[in-house]
Amino acid sequence: MDELAAVPDKFGFAGSFAGLSHGSLLVAGGANFPDGGAPWTGSKKVWTDKIFALDKPTGKWVLAGKLPQSMGYGVSISYDNKLICIGGSNAEGHLATVYAISYVSKKIIIEKWADLPQPLANSCGAVFNHKIYIAGGLLSPDAKSAASIFWSLNLSDPKTCQWQQLESWPGPARMLGVAGSVDKEGFFLFSGTNLEERNGTAHRHYLNDAYKYVPGKGWQRLADMPAATVAAPGPAFELNRNNLLIFGGDDGKLADSTAVLKDQHPGFSDHVLRYDIPANSWIDNIKLKTSKKPDAATNPNGSLWIPVTTTSVTWNNYVVFPCGEVRPAVRTPKLISLNLDQFNLIKF
Repeated sequence: MDELAAVPDKFGFAGSFAGLSHGSLLVAGGANFPDGGAPWTGSKKVWTDKIFALDKPTGKWVLAGKLPQSMGYGVSISYDNKLICIGGSNAEGHLATVYAISYVSKKIIIEKWADLPQPLANSCGAVFNHKIYIAGGLLSPDAKSAASIFWSLNLSDPKTCQWQQLESWPGPARMLGVAGSVDKEGFFLFSGTNLEERNGTAHRHYLNDAYKYVPGKGWQRLADMPAATVAAPGPAFELNRNNLLIFGGDDGKLADSTAVLKDQHPGFSDHVLRYDIPANSWIDNIKLKTSKKPDAATNPNGSLWIPVTTTSVTWNNYVVFPCGEVRPAVRTPKLISLNLDQFNLIKF
């Protein structure tokens, strides 16, 4: 694992939209605590509308433009040289808006696409057979349960097409799942968390189930995962058309201790789960190392704390995780990156 140039913000952002346009990497929106605090210190989360662009892995970020509004925690899709920003939230609530961002000749161009059927944040999504599929999420900030929504948008004419409601997966509702897709295989949905109401308060119920959807055939339940991967960078990374890799995520083991641990929280998972598609089985035998000195993004033994609430972007022979959270309320401005050539050194 390595690092690219950090986004030019002291604290970085969680929930940013990220993707590609005409060879450049874009990071847009997201939220942080500008005073460096946390909810338990009384700090207030603030969303941004900034769009940053990086032309090449060795380059420097530029502030390329602004979103139509401050927003984050939606679904990011890279398609046809556009970063598509789907739903999300801001200080006013959840959003149904969909924007397609292009970066052409150093200028940002934003197209408005068809709104979602309902406002939605904390969903996950991927493209399969020229359609966007999004699954799960939260319909409002005060919702007491997650959503079972499964919607699609045909990319053949996205400006005029409307979102279609599809049959949801045969399992619990969820938010913060991980989506994936593989050509000729289907759309995949992994993990996520449902909400359970206890004494009037919503608590997370971490899920380790997995599903595949094939248009015309419906849903199939897959082998259960070794652990939950809530809010892991998405979409899952396709390796050799036979594997999907999920990097990190929150396994929920410390979910009930966050308020007690606060700044002593050790961080999220440093594991990589591999789903073998033909075998319908999981392998958990990879930890990614970094040569950098330990800091907020690494644990003392040098393993990487892969950030959550961020996007996985494949760019210029790298898998990139822009910003995100390395532990609750702690963002990073770093861009953790994995050179795809390194996969040759990993024994699967």
